[in-house]
Amino acid sequence: MPTYILGTRSLKELNGVHSDLVRVVKRAIQITPIDFAVADGIRTIEEQRAFVASGASHTMDSRHLTGHAVDLCAFIGNKGRWEMDLLCKLAEAMRTAAIECNVPLRWGGNWDVLLTNTDAPTEDVVHDYIQKRISAGRKPFVDAPHFELPRAQYP
Repeated sequence: MPTYILGTRSLKELNGVHSDLVRVVKRAIQITPIDFAVADGIRTIEEQRAFVASGASHTMDSRHLTGHAVDLCAFIGNKGRWEMDLLCKLAEAMRTAAIECNVPLRWGGNWDVLLTNTDAPTEDVVHDYIQKRISAGRKPFVDAPHFELPRAQYP
C-alpha cells in the first residue's frame, strides 16, 4: 500500500482545527488506501453563510466555525474526487485513526451515530442513516466529506 502525506494546502487548512482532530487526520493519511486532501478546516462566519446559501450546509452552528470539523476529499490522479465509494474508504481510515488516537468521531455520512461507536462497513452506516430518515418521513442530509468532534465530548 502506498504511503501518502498531507500537502501544504491541507496542512494550511488544519490551522486552527482542534489538535485532537488534527492528530486523527494526520494518522489517517498514514493508513489510508487512497490519497486525500483536507478541503476545508476552520471557516469564517461569511464562508459559512455562503455554504448555507448554496445548500452545502444546513446550519450556521457549524463545527467548522469553532475548529471542530474538517472536510476531506479523495485525491486521485492529481484531482479532487467526491464519489461516495471513495469517501467511504476515507471514512474507514478516519475511523481507524480516531480509534487508535482514542478520539470520538462523528461523520456526515450518518449524523445519528458516532463513527467510532460502530464497526459496520461505512457503506452500511450511510445506508442505515438514509433508510432511517426516509422511514421517519424526513429528508436525509448526507455530507460524506465531513468529519467532526462530537459536541458532547468537545463543547
